[in-house]
Amino acid sequence: MRQLSTLDAQFLNVESARIYGHVAFLGIYDPTTAPGGKLGGAEVKQLLEDRLHLLPPLRWRLVQVPLGLDLPYWVDDPDFDLEFHIRETAIPAPGDDRQLAETVQRVFGRPLDRGRPLWELYVIHGLEGGRVALLTKIHHSVVDGISGNEIMAVLLDPEPTGRYVEPKPAKTRPAPPLPRDRDMLARGLRGIPRQPLRALRSLPTTIAGFTDLPGANALPGVPTLSHVYSAVRRTFGADESAGVLEVTKARPPKTPFNGPVSAHRRFAFGSLSLDSVRQVRREFGTTVNDVVVTLCAGAVRDWLIERDALPEDPLVALIPMSVRKRDERGAWGNRISMMIVPIPTNEPDPAERLRRTHEYLRSAKERHSALPASLLTDATAFIPPAVASLAARNTVDILSRTRPPLNLVISNVPGPRTSLYCAGAEMVSNFPVSVIVDGVGLNITVVSYKDRVDFGIVGDREQIDDAWAFLEGAAHALTELEEIGKTRR
Repeated sequence: MRQLSTLDAQFLNVESARIYGHVAFLGIYDPTTAPGGKLGGAEVKQLLEDRLHLLPPLRWRLVQVPLGLDLPYWVDDPDFDLEFHIRETAIPAPGDDRQLAETVQRVFGRPLDRGRPLWELYVIHGLEGGRVALLTKIHHSVVDGISGNEIMAVLLDPEPTGRYVEPKPAKTRPAPPLPRDRDMLARGLRGIPRQPLRALRSLPTTIAGFTDLPGANALPGVPTLSHVYSAVRRTFGADESAGVLEVTKARPPKTPFNGPVSAHRRFAFGSLSLDSVRQVRREFGTTVNDVVVTLCAGAVRDWLIERDALPEDPLVALIPMSVRKRDERGAWGNRISMMIVPIPTNEPDPAERLRRTHEYLRSAKERHSALPASLLTDATAFIPPAVASLAARNTVDILSRTRPPLNLVISNVPGPRTSLYCAGAEMVSNFPVSVIVDGVGLNITVVSYKDRVDFGIVGDREQIDDAWAFLEGAAHALTELEEIGKTRR
């Protein structure tokens, strides 16, 4: 048995009939490179059967402690059925991107079955040009971005002919039966004395980084503390980033996508040239991440202007950060932190928007580097497991109905620069599908692959009338920066 961390459990606690804790990847594959030119459910099932012993999380099943007395556990599922997790579907051929997106948003908008391991894989046929899509859903309580990439690294190969894979043991012991409720109750009772100790150990870390926790700026008094902190830094000769830090702690403005979310999603996806992004980075002396966040800021700005809803103040984004150490690879679960960063959506000049983004991110990284890597885990340790689920949902709901703690999520994940193959079929693109919650109804996640950056836009269907417009805005923002860069040469 393996107990969830307090942070892992929060991804379960936040779930409701409208909010889902799973993430997904939409991989587009070219089956012409596969044996027989085919990629279907049978091929994917065989691949997983051959490699499942290398992927323990795919067999884990959730077991709760009665009355919520302690954090839940993962156990090997004694009734594991691989066929349940692999499904095939199709869109009317030749299906275009929008038809595929409609299928993805319907599939993504269904919660995972907590009575089984928390993942599903959909093989989607009917795409234009004979391509095949694989939509992989997995719960965030099982993996974060880095450990999710570790799973992909096991399933995908660098060559269409495959690679050597350590064979599964000739003899494997069957998983033991699920523990009985009375056994879990006894385990939970034994764990109660550890809970105050866990909170006390987390106290110094949480106090030191309290103002940097997501949503802290929405609590009474925190913005004032931030102003005082910045003033002290300036008084004692700190650098100009003190002002930027104060902006970071400011309350975000209200936008159309900052209210309670519905149970339905909108999804759009597309790619831009990584070479173009790198060229802009060189022209302006910034980083690739600076450029990607600037493209997102420009896209959101255009979307809001078209709807006469652009606030005067900059929007505030949450940017996830991995704090997983090298020796924690293969540990699964979540090792993440988050930066709260303003993005200059109120800046009309593209070059100045990039410069300000660079300064905001530089300051946020400096602040983030001084924080303990365990901040999020330590902060969640203060909530007793018995009330954690109710507290998580109520807190998010209350904040979403007042003024949002932040406006959107932007995530940029670097990926491989060379081709990957699934059962011999070449992966053409890899689009992320991520999470939205009450108060934060827009998520823009970007994953680089080969010579492209693949965007996945997830929004609430009632708040976002057109998710594809964000992709058009990002492409327009990149073109603007390229044109300005040419004049600087």
